[in-house]
Amino acid sequence: MSLLPQQRILTTLHTVTLATQVLGQQGVAVERLLEGSDIAGSDLDNPARLICHAQELQVLANALACSNDSALGLSLGQRMHVSAYGILGYSMLASRTLGDALQLAFEHPALFGSYFKLTLQQVDDEVRLSASGYGYAPELTVFNTELCLSSLLTVIQDLLGEAVRPRRLLLNYRSPLHGARYAELLGCPVEFGAGSNALCFNPALLSRPLPLADPVSCQHGLQQCLQLETQFHRRQDLREQIRQHLASNDPCTSLEQVAGRLHRSARTLRRHLQELNTSFQQLLDEVRFDRARHLLTQTELPIYLIAEQLGYSETASFRHAFQRWSGQTPSLYRR
Repeated sequence: MSLLPQQRILTTLHTVTLATQVLGQQGVAVERLLEGSDIAGSDLDNPARLICHAQELQVLANALACSNDSALGLSLGQRMHVSAYGILGYSMLASRTLGDALQLAFEHPALFGSYFKLTLQQVDDEVRLSASGYGYAPELTVFNTELCLSSLLTVIQDLLGEAVRPRRLLLNYRSPLHGARYAELLGCPVEFGAGSNALCFNPALLSRPLPLADPVSCQHGLQQCLQLETQFHRRQDLREQIRQHLASNDPCTSLEQVAGRLHRSARTLRRHLQELNTSFQQLLDEVRFDRARHLLTQTELPIYLIAEQLGYSETASFRHAFQRWSGQTPSLYRR
């Protein structure tokens, strides 16, 4: 099945590695957790390895299916310490105040790797650390919200060096069957159906100086964060450059032609794509899928003409490809 645009974002392996460690303690094999993700067990030992959000989501779905803990998102989040975020985490530890550290994380979302947009908001007499804008697998909404908010609380506790508790936790969904576990694990009142997802604190907490603050180390760490983020964007940009070329040219354009436009050899481009765990054919399929969805929902073109526009000589080949990408036939998707 082809990836939606938001699922193509690159991230590190730290969440996947944590999931394999925790589930491994429950007797779940690494191979079962990585099933369907195109991540090899040996990849977990490679700190430079990047994966896309769709791969991470597949591992998290496998973990939830294999676990006997219905509150797995909460318990995983409690184990996701600030050190899991690499140089970003250490730069946060060296920040002047808690507010500065959180702002640093939010300014570098590629390194923090959240599925949510994270913001700090002053509302009446409390500050809310809000998580909004989730647009991924709906069946994992509760799990990923639990993972996000509980890991944020763990990070805050690591930064301050003490087990601070929120005033309350707001959640925009109804209580799951394990709803009683929230207050037990997070140590605060919980309001389900609140219309937003947020950890609520005393505003004074943001001004608290951090025990490991060091301005020189923080500045040095920030420079490394910027360099690492640039590498992230370059690797992401290569994929986007190829997609843009494919989207604006004949869909039958070859890898050799695209490589020439990007001033690379075909061999080099193929190697770079392998490092990103993708291929020219996969990117071509993604572009075709994006274009097909647009033509099916925004135009009245008959399916045989859509197939022609996408470079298929036979309508049957397009139907087969679209069903492989989406799990539905073009006609059913159009309805």
